[in-house]
Amino acid sequence: MLLTLFIKGILVGLLASIPLGPIGIICIQRTVNKGKLSGFLSGIGAASADTIFATIAGFSLTFIISYIEEKQIVFQAIGGLIILLLGIKIFYTNPIKQLRRHKRKKNNLLEDYVSVLLLTITNPLAIFLFIALFASLGIVSDEMGIAAPLVTVSGVFIGAIIWWYTLTTLVSIYRSKFRLKQLWWINKISGALIFTLGSAALLGIIRLFIK
Repeated sequence: MLLTLFIKGILVGLLASIPLGPIGIICIQRTVNKGKLSGFLSGIGAASADTIFATIAGFSLTFIISYIEEKQIVFQAIGGLIILLLGIKIFYTNPIKQLRRHKRKKNNLLEDYVSVLLLTITNPLAIFLFIALFASLGIVSDEMGIAAPLVTVSGVFIGAIIWWYTLTTLVSIYRSKFRLKQLWWINKISGALIFTLGSAALLGIIRLFIK
């Protein structure tokens, strides 16, 4: 029973992580510009936030879920604004200077982890994704006790880690083939995509107020 829940948790972690949103783009950009460890630790930041969401969903913390429902527009606005500003920063980042800085001193890996953790946390509506995934896989149940949710959440974290390790490893394999001109374009494209996603989130909120 617990092994089945653990495997289902891994599947949930993979399903929640694989869609390539702004977090995925950030991890790819950091892997290319700063190295595999930077990108992977950024992914672990996202996995940590997803594990927190999965814990809330698994233990059915209705008070927190109700609070998020009430404040969802605020959360969406903060998250959208951060993503938009991050897109602008990446767009104007000079990859040559970033590479020189990387050679001169070690990356601030803790900052890479924490920044993505906080960015992912600003989208607590993801809790409802986990509730839906748990329900569709027959995981959520009031009769499971405390062990089952813990095992399931552990599986979610492992599943997310598997995805981020796979993604950053694949990107890292081809990283050495990139030239400075290509790195410049990667920053421009990544920044533009992240800026667009943040703008779309903010426009969605503005439309709600207009209606």
